[in-house]
Parts: sequence; structure tokens; C-alpha cells
Amino acid sequence: MEMMKKTVLIGISSGIAAYKAVALIKLLQQENFVIEVTMTAHAVQMIPPRLIEKITKKKIHTNLFKEGFDYKNILKERKVDHIELADKSDLMVIVPATANIIAKIAHGIADDLLTTTALAVTTPILICPSMNVHMWTNPLVQENIKKLKNLGYQIIEPVEGMLACGYEGKGRLEDVYLIRDEIVSNLNYADLLRGRKIIVTSGGTREKIDDVRYITNRSSGKMGTAVAESCYKRGGEVLLLRANSAVQPRFSIPEKTFDTAEELFRLIKENIKTYDTLYHVAAVSDFTIKNRKEGKLSSNQKIALILEPRRKILDQIKKMNPKIRLIAFKAEYGLKDSQLIKAAYKRLLEAKANAVVANDISKPDRGFQSDKNEVIIVWESGEYKKIPLGLKRTVAEEIVDSIESVLALSVND
Repeated sequence: MEMMKKTVLIGISSGIAAYKAVALIKLLQQENFVIEVTMTAHAVQMIPPRLIEKITKKKIHTNLFKEGFDYKNILKERKVDHIELADKSDLMVIVPATANIIAKIAHGIADDLLTTTALAVTTPILICPSMNVHMWTNPLVQENIKKLKNLGYQIIEPVEGMLACGYEGKGRLEDVYLIRDEIVSNLNYADLLRGRKIIVTSGGTREKIDDVRYITNRSSGKMGTAVAESCYKRGGEVLLLRANSAVQPRFSIPEKTFDTAEELFRLIKENIKTYDTLYHVAAVSDFTIKNRKEGKLSSNQKIALILEPRRKILDQIKKMNPKIRLIAFKAEYGLKDSQLIKAAYKRLLEAKANAVVANDISKPDRGFQSDKNEVIIVWESGEYKKIPLGLKRTVAEEIVDSIESVLALSVND
């Protein structure tokens, strides 16, 4: 039986980057999606509708009220254009999304076909902002972005680069190939982890020196947050335990935050018995400060800190919930692949983990603080898989897919 093609609704607003929507449409057609397009009145002034109609072989949707509109026909046929458009869409992507369109959707304003349809859509909506760097950093725009995230919209944030206005900075539309990947990911994996309850830890812990200072590591939380997003997109019930300093997710994923390793341990202990999977991605401090001081240490004298090894959270997981599927992450420095695999397998046995995802953080183009990573997954069988250098979002997708495939995670096991 042939599967129904999925429909992607493209909403084009009047940013200069509107012309890039044409390239995105072509990429999505290659994925065999059905494409519907709606444009704002100002977008029509920037890019000719006939150009898009030539590609899609169908009329685009622009007007909330067609010529000759008669409410009597609506009551007779029970068909409303923006509702029909919303109902047939498996996913909507607004590209580019101007500050204006973002503000309208964030505040429920529906004064044209695009915004009216967006409010009627019940499937995922991806918003791809593009604007001047100062507009993007404006507190009002950021407040609207935060509101949309909290409401469950996915924001594909702009990137830094040369902007059409001549400024250079963050505001450039994300690469259309990456937007295509996000759309494909959302549509292809929406139900793979349905029914699974997954904890993901993310970011680096901090240990107090005094009440003002602390020691920490260079973890940004990008990898952990990407893993949480991947599980969430696949329909998993995700709880993100995120360091206060770690990057925030693009989705409205339930989360609890921590600073110290003990705070993280307490959060895991409070929740672990009701979850079936744990991705322990957080970079946990190996030491605590034995001679921590109250108040603020004087900067006029030398201070010798005594670092005391602390208990490993990873070694406590299976003791607290023997049935949980544990995927651990291990960072090493300057090891060859063969050494990395050996170290990962040793740690797997010690923690009784089901898999360990290991990476070498000695190279500046990957790992801590970088947008990229390269990892090797080692399973309890001794098998391993190397995921080559790529964006952490992409690597996270491959990690979750590989874990799902090999371990065949199931809440019924």
C-alpha cells in the first residue's frame, strides 16, 4: 500500500531572504513532499508569485478574501480556505519570518491569510527568522521569540554573516539545506519514540570556591540539548536536566536546572524511577572544593585550593533504577580511535551502561563549546560505530537513531 505523501505548507513573509524560499521549495520537492505556499501581500512585492507557481505547478495562496467572496457560499459549502489549508498541512514553515510576522503570531494577530492559517494549524510550525542584527537583538523581538518557544513553536535561529542591509552580525537566514533537514527530521521521526520516557542531562556543573567564585569546565550544553531535541522530535516524553549556563532548547521541552553536581544528582534521584531511558550527556565535575569558604575570599592573599574527588553520578544510576536504559557520554583528550573505544568500553562495564558515546575534546574544531562534534558509540556487545565530524544537531540525530536501532529501547522490556 502506497504511503500518503506529506504536505509542507510554506509561509513566505517580506524579508529580503524571501528569494531563498524558492531554493527550499525545490529541495523539499526532491524529498517527494506536497508543497503548498502562502505569501503575505508585501512578500508578493518582493518575489513574483508566478516564479513559485512555475515550480510548484499550482496557484499560491495570498488573499484572505478571494475576488467575488460571498459568505453565502461559505455557509452552503462549509469550506473556508485558511482552514482547509491548515487541515491538509503536516507541517508549516515560515521562511523567512520577519520581526513583524513573529510579533503577530506571538500575540495571536490574524490579519492576513498567512497569520490566519498559522493560528489554525495544529501540526508543528517551524519559524525561520531573518532580519537586521539590531532588530534580532531587540528585547521585544527576543521576548516574542521566547514566547513562541514556550508555546511549542520551533525556532530555527538566524546565523551570523553579511546581511542585505550592509551590516554584519546575527540575522542571516539559516542555510536552506539545514532548514530542509529540520523539516525532514520533523516529518520522518515524529512517532519513533512515542511512549518513551527519557531523561537527558546537559551542560557543565560548577563547584563553589566561595560564595562568589566557582570552578567549572568548558561544556556549553550544545550536545546534550541537541540530544534532548532529537528525542523530543521523535515523540519521546523528555525531561531535560540542564545546567543554568547551558544553551536552551529550541522546543518547549520540560526542564529542571542545576548548578552543582550534587544538585544534578538530586534531580536525577528524584525522577529516575519513573523514566525508562537516560542520556547522561552533562559534563560533571570530577572534583569538589574541600576547603570551600563562606562569603568572599580576599584577593590580596594566595589561596591553595584542595580538590577532592567526588563520587561519580554515572556509577549511581543503575543502583537507583536497574531497569533504566543508560547511555553515557565520555570525553577524553588526545586519544586515537582504538584507545577511545577501549576507554569507552571500560567505562561502560564500570557503570553497567547500555552504551557509551565517546569523543576526543583535544581538537579545537569539535567538542566543548564548538557547534560540531565527532563521536564513537560503543555498545555493551563490544560493537562500535563512528559518527564523523558534523554539526551537533546532525550528530545528535545519528546518535539517537543508532541507539534506537541497536538497543531497540522499549518500556516493556
